[in-house]
Amino acid sequence: MTEHLDLLMFAALVVAILSGFPVAFSIAGVAILFAYTGWMFGVMDISLLGAFGQRVFGLISNQVLIAIPLFVLMGALLEKSRIAEDLLDTMGRAFGQLRGGLGISVILVGALLAASTGIVGATVVAMGMSALPTMLRAGYDPRVSSGIVCTAGTLGQIIPPSTLLIILADVMSNAYQQAQYEQGKFTVEALSVGQFFAAALIPGLVLVSLYLIYVLLRGAIKPQDMPPAEAHLPRATSAEIFTAIAPPVLLIFAVLGSILGGLATPTEAASVGAVGALLMAGARLGPMRNLILIAACALVFLVIAAGLFPVRLQRSDIGGGSYILGGLYISLAILGALGILAALRNGVQARMIQDAATSTMTMTAMIFATILAAGMFSLVFIGLGGEERVVHWLENLPGGATGALLVTMLIVFVIGFFLDFVEISVIVLPLVTPTLILLGHDPLWLGIILAINLQTSFLTPPFGFSLFYLRGAAPPEIETGHIYRGGAPFIGLQALGGALVWVWPNLATWLPSMIFCHHTMTAAQETR
Repeated sequence: MTEHLDLLMFAALVVAILSGFPVAFSIAGVAILFAYTGWMFGVMDISLLGAFGQRVFGLISNQVLIAIPLFVLMGALLEKSRIAEDLLDTMGRAFGQLRGGLGISVILVGALLAASTGIVGATVVAMGMSALPTMLRAGYDPRVSSGIVCTAGTLGQIIPPSTLLIILADVMSNAYQQAQYEQGKFTVEALSVGQFFAAALIPGLVLVSLYLIYVLLRGAIKPQDMPPAEAHLPRATSAEIFTAIAPPVLLIFAVLGSILGGLATPTEAASVGAVGALLMAGARLGPMRNLILIAACALVFLVIAAGLFPVRLQRSDIGGGSYILGGLYISLAILGALGILAALRNGVQARMIQDAATSTMTMTAMIFATILAAGMFSLVFIGLGGEERVVHWLENLPGGATGALLVTMLIVFVIGFFLDFVEISVIVLPLVTPTLILLGHDPLWLGIILAINLQTSFLTPPFGFSLFYLRGAAPPEIETGHIYRGGAPFIGLQALGGALVWVWPNLATWLPSMIFCHHTMTAAQETR
C-alpha cells in the first residue's frame, strides 16, 4: 500500500472537499496527514516540508498575482453599483423583439461583463436575478433560459482579464521554465500574463460566436422555446444603448489596451481598472456627477498626453515649455484626485465601497489560501514519488504527445466535476504541464486549451459552480433539473470551441505573436 500513497492522497483530497470542509484547510490537512504517514512508513523525507517557507515567500513576492485582488475589486464595484443590471435592461430592450433576442442580449452582456469584471459568480448572480425573470416572463423555456444565463456567466473565465488566466499564466510560465531547465537550457524564457490575455481573446470570441449561433438556430427551429419579448416594451434608443455600453467598453479598452499595448503591467492595468470602476460607480450614484465625469476625462487626457509628451522636471536643461506642461499635468492629476475622492464619498455613503471591499477580501483570501495549501500538497505529493509516477505515465501513454494531452484533458474535465479551477490550476496542472511541454506542445496554446476545459467544469453537473450560483439566485419556479439540462447543449459547444482551437492552434497563438513580436517556440522545435 505504501507505494500507492500518492494516489491515495488524491482520493483523500476529493473526499475531504466533498465533505463540505473548507477547501484550503482540506488541502493542507490532507497534505500534512499523508506527509507524516509517508514518514512513518519510511517512504518520504519529512525535511522536504522545510521548503514550504520558500514557497510562501515566493507567493507573497509574486508580482503577477498582485493583480488578482485589484481585478476582483474592479468586478465587485461594477456589481455593487448595479451597472450590470442597467446594461442587461438596455440590451434586452434592444434585441428583445427577435426570436431568441433576450438570449442574444444575455450572452452579449455576459461577454461585456466578462471583459470588465472577470468574476463568474458575480456575473451569474447578477444575470440570474435580473435577466432570468425577464426571460421567463417573455415565455422562454426554463431550461433554455437557465443554460443561457449559466453559460454567459462563465465567459468570465476565458475572456480577459480573468482570474483563471492570471493564475494559469503563472503556472504555465513556471512549467515552461522548468521544461527549459530539463532540456539543459539555463537562459530561460518566461511567459507573461499579457501573452495569455492576447492568446485567450480570439478563442473567447469564438465561444461567444458559437453561443450566439446556437441561440439563433434554436430560436428559428423551436420558436416556442424563445419567443420575442412583449411588444409593449419600449425599444431602447441609440442614446440609451450608447450610454449603457460606452462605460464598460471604455473600461475594457483602458485595461486590456494598456496591457496588450505594452503601456502597463497587468498589476498596473488592474489598478487602472479599479479606479475606472470606482469613477463609473460614483458617477452613477448621482452627487457630484459632473465633477467625477470631468475628473475621469482629465485622467484619460493626462495618461495620453504624458505618454506622448513626457516631462522630466528633475532635469537641469528643460525649458519654460516643459514647466508649463508639467504644471498642466499636475493640475490634471489634482483634478483627477478630487474626482476619485468624490466617487469614494458617494460609494461610502451608499455602502457600496464597504460591500465591494468585503467581497474582494473574501474572494482574495480564498484564492491565496488555496494556492498556499496547494503548495504544501504538491511538496508532499512530490515527496511521495507522485511526480515521477505522473511523468512516467504521460511519457508511456499510447499516442505519444497527442495521447498524453487527450488523457490529461479528460482527467481535468472529470476532476472539474469535484474541484474548483483554482485547486486544479495549482495542484494538478504543475504536475503535468512540464511533461506536456517537453513532449512538444506550445505552452501558450496548451494553456488556452486547458482554460477552455476548466471553464467547462463550471457548467458540468453535479458540482458545476455556475449551476450552484444560479440555483441560489434563480426564481422558485426554476428547478435544479432545469439548470442541469439547460447547460448540457452549451457543454457540447464548449467542447466544439476547444476542438476548433485544437485543430487551428493559430486561434490562440497568432494574436500574441503579432502583439509581442515573438512566438514561443515549442520544446519539440527547440530540440530538433
